[in-house]
Amino acid sequence: MKTYKYLILVVFLGIATMSCKKTLDLKAEDSFGDGTFWQNESQVTNFMVGLHKQFRDNQFQFVRLGEMRGGGFSNVDRQNTSLNELQIIQQDINENSSGVSNWAGFYGPIFQLNLFIKKTEELGFLSATQKNYFLGQAYAMRAYYYFHLLRTYGGVPLRLEPDVTNPNPDAVSLRKARSTEAEVLAAIKADLDKSISLFGTAGNQGDKSLWSPKAALMLKGEVYLWSAKVYGATADLTEAKNALNAVTGYSLMPNFANVFNSTNKNNSEVILAIRYRVGEAEMGNVASFTYSIPNFSGIHYKDSTVTAGVGNFLGDPLQLAAPNSQQVIQRYGYTFELFQSYGVADTRRNATFYDYYRVNTNVTPFVVTIRNTALVKFLGVIDANKRYFSDDWVVYREADRLLMLAEIANAEGASPASFIKTIRDRAFNNADPTPFVNGSKDANELAIFAERSKEFVYEGKRWYDIRRMKFGADPLVFKSLSHRYGVLDKATQAYKVLWPIEPAIWTNDPLVKQTPGYATTNPNK
Repeated sequence: MKTYKYLILVVFLGIATMSCKKTLDLKAEDSFGDGTFWQNESQVTNFMVGLHKQFRDNQFQFVRLGEMRGGGFSNVDRQNTSLNELQIIQQDINENSSGVSNWAGFYGPIFQLNLFIKKTEELGFLSATQKNYFLGQAYAMRAYYYFHLLRTYGGVPLRLEPDVTNPNPDAVSLRKARSTEAEVLAAIKADLDKSISLFGTAGNQGDKSLWSPKAALMLKGEVYLWSAKVYGATADLTEAKNALNAVTGYSLMPNFANVFNSTNKNNSEVILAIRYRVGEAEMGNVASFTYSIPNFSGIHYKDSTVTAGVGNFLGDPLQLAAPNSQQVIQRYGYTFELFQSYGVADTRRNATFYDYYRVNTNVTPFVVTIRNTALVKFLGVIDANKRYFSDDWVVYREADRLLMLAEIANAEGASPASFIKTIRDRAFNNADPTPFVNGSKDANELAIFAERSKEFVYEGKRWYDIRRMKFGADPLVFKSLSHRYGVLDKATQAYKVLWPIEPAIWTNDPLVKQTPGYATTNPNK
């Protein structure tokens, strides 16, 4: 593959390892840097930090793949700024407009993880504990990338070795056909078994921004839940439950907003997060979920003033235009229906969205003409006269564990009430106006999804949720008269649960075939 040949030639130049204080460049003088690298623990640590830095670089790709097609994103431009990536949001993906390219860019990190695993396993200067902890992180991270690939494309080429050991590989030798979904799933499970075994009984060393034993168990729970419900391996429900029940020592934060607050990193709810800090790195795309100052200020009201029919226009209530801040504009938006799905007393509503309105005041009574929201869940802080989007992006947290356990209980025919109650008690400050009541399996499933849709906005989960969760025999992804969550017509669009690949992939690798169901120009289909 052309892409792999390039990656091999620049493998070390492509990793910029970053600490909280400075960025380190790892540069090789030969093909793999053997003469200058892999010589001491510090170098191995720096490489692992670099792998986590790459993981952070993929944060918005995780959102794009895991949420953008899930029905929560709006295709209506309400700020006259034009929305991005509408072909994904509207399910308008095909061979020539695949939404994402080059296997979502995940084989670059996977190759470097393969290299790290190979080299670290050969090292003699690390203690067994040190080596196992490094490898536990690497295997878990590789499983996470492949799990995204499986849920996005189905079967993909399985690359579990560095592939070559010379600086000028033959492109033909790098070609590889797509493995089956079952084979990819088996590889993910094997990586997770290795990770958890290598971690052993070690505690969560270091920061919650690094892969850890408990994060690996969370991923195992999610993978086995997917296996049970998507592939029908019902025995995997028990494996999922056991893995999630082994994740102990975490608790919900009393205040939902504080889970994501920049001043409250590593809090009791977070299991694994991607780290952002003032002066180090910002979560760049949150600014594109806010509002454009010229198209906002002096035009919109807050809802309370609309209701009363009096009040001043809003200026910049979120202080997005603090001097030196990155440009803020609405290029992505969530549906207003998602905002309306929250109860007024639900504390998650205003911790997630800021709602605002355009109003025609030339008629009596006033008429609301535009309803819109800005995402405030990861708004960051103002520091030295600048807004930094420095909140951590959470990969796994206790609320996710509880709601996956609710889903497992429901699939097993038990009541999920205790798990849902814990989530709703926090959301409503222990004054839930409509407590959950155990009902049919289908009704329970919809109730669990409703909580997930409110909990995990911009956490990259909704598309995967509607693919995995079911009403009757069908996943929620399919349109139904029984619920409002479906986004695909089962009769004509069932193949779109998986994403297409672009012609450039099989041009470079003729062994690769198009995702089933999509029209293709691949002569080797």
